[in-house]
Amino acid sequence: MDKRKVINAYRRGFISIQECAQIIGIDSLQIMGLVHDPQTQERPQVLKKQPAGG
Repeated sequence: MDKRKVINAYRRGFISIQECAQIIGIDSLQIMGLVHDPQTQERPQVLKKQPAGG
């Protein structure tokens, strides 16, 4: 699983910091460094316009 998605789930409140660390496979102290790292922030996705009538 992508680490950014796991960290984003923690930031949104879906999982705890302990769960986040466990999913990624590191200890709780190391996860704090990743959570505050700006490179781990998920980039916003651009949605493409599609016709409504398909």
